[in-house]
Amino acid sequence: MLLPDYDFMSDTTEQTTTRFVTFITPNLKRFDLAIMTTNRFYGKKLITDLQSGRTAIVGQDDLDEEGYLEFTFKLTEEEAVDLKQFLEFVVGTVHFTD
Repeated sequence: MLLPDYDFMSDTTEQTTTRFVTFITPNLKRFDLAIMTTNRFYGKKLITDLQSGRTAIVGQDDLDEEGYLEFTFKLTEEEAVDLKQFLEFVVGTVHFTD
């Protein structure tokens, strides 16, 4: 069977590293995360909330953006503060490459 006439913008395969983390915050919110490190996305991490299925590309600049985690992962402000505190240890700096 042939694919229809799709216009592929990109189609690559690479080795990635995925870290699975489960933790409960001091406010008793449980997070089950998959944190993927890849050569794509300028060094940002691909973070999936395994409970909701929501995924985002996250870097330090995103963590600094007010309301980003609340909107992206559908969290309360309190939950987002807890998640941000954890992610600041995980995300690191962004690397721009050609």
